[in-house]
Amino acid sequence: MGLMPQDAYYFFYSEHLNLSYYDHPGAIAWVLKFFTFLLGKKVFVVKLAVTTVTLFTQAAFVVLATCFLEFKGILQATVLLLSTVMISVLSLIATPDVLLLLFWTLSLIALYVAIFRNEKRFWVLAGILMGLAFNSKYTAAFLPAGLIVFLILSPLYRKLLLSYWLYVCLLLFIITAMPVLIWNYKHDFASFKFQLVSRVAEAQDSFINIKDFLGVIGHQAFLLVPILFFSLIALLWVLYKRYGFKLTTMPAEHLFLCSFFLPVFIGFLFISFFYWVKINWLMPAYITGIILVVIYIRQKWLRYQLIFSLVIHLALVIEIIFYPVVVKSDDTWVGWDELAQSVKNFKKQYPDYFIFSADDYKTAAVLDFYFDEMVYSKNVIGERALQFDYVGTNFQMLQGKNALFIDSHPDLSQCGIYPKVLETYFTQITPLQPILIKKGGGVVRVFCVYICTKYSPMHF
Repeated sequence: MGLMPQDAYYFFYSEHLNLSYYDHPGAIAWVLKFFTFLLGKKVFVVKLAVTTVTLFTQAAFVVLATCFLEFKGILQATVLLLSTVMISVLSLIATPDVLLLLFWTLSLIALYVAIFRNEKRFWVLAGILMGLAFNSKYTAAFLPAGLIVFLILSPLYRKLLLSYWLYVCLLLFIITAMPVLIWNYKHDFASFKFQLVSRVAEAQDSFINIKDFLGVIGHQAFLLVPILFFSLIALLWVLYKRYGFKLTTMPAEHLFLCSFFLPVFIGFLFISFFYWVKINWLMPAYITGIILVVIYIRQKWLRYQLIFSLVIHLALVIEIIFYPVVVKSDDTWVGWDELAQSVKNFKKQYPDYFIFSADDYKTAAVLDFYFDEMVYSKNVIGERALQFDYVGTNFQMLQGKNALFIDSHPDLSQCGIYPKVLETYFTQITPLQPILIKKGGGVVRVFCVYICTKYSPMHF
């Protein structure tokens, strides 16, 4: 599988190492930096990095399962996890979720040992691991929240709310999360505003949307494979029938698992009525959710999960190799290396021109991966451009220079119709021959190319 835009974007993070970043914390950047420093700047190395981390996540999951299940149950839970598309995605595409799932699982192991085996030193480890999870993705805030929920609801372990060790754990979580807090403080809390405030405002402006909710059900069923996903839905009903709303009557270990499953799973499903929930947001819930499914749901259908998984993965292999279904967006692995080579050919003709794109972050990030020079995003023309806004670009240095503008479009008819805002920053816009990406004898992607003359960053 070739380079995905997400791979390139988070590699862009690693080229500009920092405490944190505009749209996510920075753990993924440091991992990619480590692997590419050792093995070089190659697509294979990026894939190897996330595959290696995901292997550690799978091993950690097995260890976590041993805390709650006998051998047969451990085997069933492991097979369920490995059968998911989620694990395939985590193994193939660099995203913050790769590190989040590892540190989330390790945090649960440490918390289990600290609470149920009364190993005090594991409170220290749990705090650090939860902080590392937060340095991976903000969803990790559900870890300390889930811990507090469990302690409040558990009659047997409620006394730990007054324990010195709990507060050592929470303090270490905050200390370990300081890189994210410091970066946000220095940048007017830009990342927190982007991830929380702006999305809450959008959700408040939305009405209940059944279509979005059903869309989330669909992509989560694909992510887990339908048998497992609808088993999780059935799990909710089983838990309700057995315990109602009196979760305090649940065995403590099961309540522990629920405290890190139910808030994330039910919370994001509820939010999906008002806001489009991305496919990866529910991933942490499935770590303990799968173990709960093994405990409460009979596994006679496990073979059907494996059959579904095999069919889905074979379909994905066919799609990746032969590309029978053309993806009508930039979220694809097809055509990026051909694009880079074509742009390099243009660059030979126009060696002093800088390169930029304005179709979100994807084209700019991918080209930046393939080029040794900076490739700019839509902040060149005064639009917000995620992390591209925070790498210290001096637009005045581009004053008077010419540029190659690369614009991704679904079909050839759009070439020649460039964004009018370009005329504000350049004196002349001249279309060049578009770049056509072909596969199976047909054109599957189109990149329009323009010469933009004499850049003027007057608005910066």
